[in-house]
Amino acid sequence: MFLVTLSLVEPAFGLVFWMTLSFLTVLFILAKFAWKPILNSLHEREKTIEDALSEAKKAREEIANMKASNEDLMRQARAEREELLKEARDVRDREIATAKDKAKAEADAMLGRAREDIRNEKNAAITEMKNQVAELSILVAERILKEKLGDPAAQKALVDKVMTEADLRKS
Repeated sequence: MFLVTLSLVEPAFGLVFWMTLSFLTVLFILAKFAWKPILNSLHEREKTIEDALSEAKKAREEIANMKASNEDLMRQARAEREELLKEARDVRDREIATAKDKAKAEADAMLGRAREDIRNEKNAAITEMKNQVAELSILVAERILKEKLGDPAAQKALVDKVMTEADLRKS
């Protein structure tokens, strides 16, 4: 058995010739009919891959541009938000200042009215007091005069005294 397998392995000239001829025939048939479609499909596949890579590159660039644009928009939005907050704070501060000024003016006006009312009440009380003192003075003078002038001789003496004083003042 070992001899049989060795003879199959030994190349004979005829076997090599026919194998070469078969190979060249298959090679010719493949070159004539199969290689062009295979090469065309490989070129198409290569072109498709290149197109896909270029599209991916464009998509990456667009995404990068969109990211940059989004970051710009975010910065602008933050700046606008800060500006709006600043304006709101300014408006609030102005409103508070206005309210304080208005409250102070009203308080001053109320204080002025209260002082005027107090002054008027004080004057009225003083006037009332003067009237009461005057009435009391008249009552006291009346009682004193009644006691001292109850006698006609005292009345005559008082009249004479007043007349002499009046004459002295005239001269």
